[in-house]
Amino acid sequence: MADKLSITKERTQELIKEFGKNEHDSGSAEVQVAILSERIRNLTEHLKSHKGDNHSRRGLMMLIGKRRGLLKYIKNRDIDGYRELIKKLGIRDNI
Repeated sequence: MADKLSITKERTQELIKEFGKNEHDSGSAEVQVAILSERIRNLTEHLKSHKGDNHSRRGLMMLIGKRRGLLKYIKNRDIDGYRELIKKLGIRDNI
């Protein structure tokens, strides 16, 4: 069950190549936001069909909070990079 909700290693590598500075850059805030966004998308789809799964809903809220903190850090450090990142990921600017 957990494998369906998380993202595959291949998808993670794709996100690292797309958003990272190089193919081994898994720790930068931009890459972490991209990975969290993918996990949030998957968990949201799961919750659409399993409305009573409150444990996963709590996990989703924690992921959203983590992503919000990283986005706030990126916004304070580099506003142009922040705008480009949220445009690429298709998320709203609510920070």
